[in-house]
Amino acid sequence: MCSVSIDEIIAGIKQKPYYQDNHGVIYNADCLDILPQIHDKSIDLVLTDPPYGIFKREDDGIMFGKPTIYCIDKTASMWDKKPSAKSFDEIKRVANEWVIWGGNYFADLLGYCKEPWVWDKKTGNNGYADGELAFTSYKGTLRIFHHQWCGAFKDSERGERAIHPTQKPRALIGWCLRNTKMNDIILDPFLGSGTTARAAKDLGRKYIGIEISEKYCEIAAKRMGQEVLF
Repeated sequence: MCSVSIDEIIAGIKQKPYYQDNHGVIYNADCLDILPQIHDKSIDLVLTDPPYGIFKREDDGIMFGKPTIYCIDKTASMWDKKPSAKSFDEIKRVANEWVIWGGNYFADLLGYCKEPWVWDKKTGNNGYADGELAFTSYKGTLRIFHHQWCGAFKDSERGERAIHPTQKPRALIGWCLRNTKMNDIILDPFLGSGTTARAAKDLGRKYIGIEISEKYCEIAAKRMGQEVLF
């Protein structure tokens, strides 16, 4: 556990929280406006799923990458940009450990990962990706999580429906938190609809979420205000 408390971290951040409860806080901001205000190695784990940075081709309607609003209003006019190298430098600076989903898309920024974590989506032959990779700071911990999440729109085992187009299932995020301890501080600088924060709270961890979209901050805040989800 880090020697710095979450209250001390929040006190050192100048921006007003979008949402706050007894377990943590959400900021509606660019992560590069918040991360530099957090002390070195004051976060137990950064767990996140950054945008991949592949853009939609407007001329022919082909959609690539990670749309920011596709699930919300059925359009794909807004698409994420790839995080800068500074984002990952800041993540590594503030975190004791980190787990970054889609890490293979950022190998030029994160470096080589000998034993990534693997999410086997159990998709069969339905045309969706078989799985995803997370690059992590953990050593000698190749692990595989088997959990069906068809097309990122429905969790067939729990009936959980996605709000964000690239939302991760709570079961996967809970699995990622298995190496953490009660009251450890979990940070997600690309929070999306709030799954990391929600899982951290449900498991008795402290959380800090940063999300640049106010729309998703609102969704995340509503999820945080609900009763325990799992």
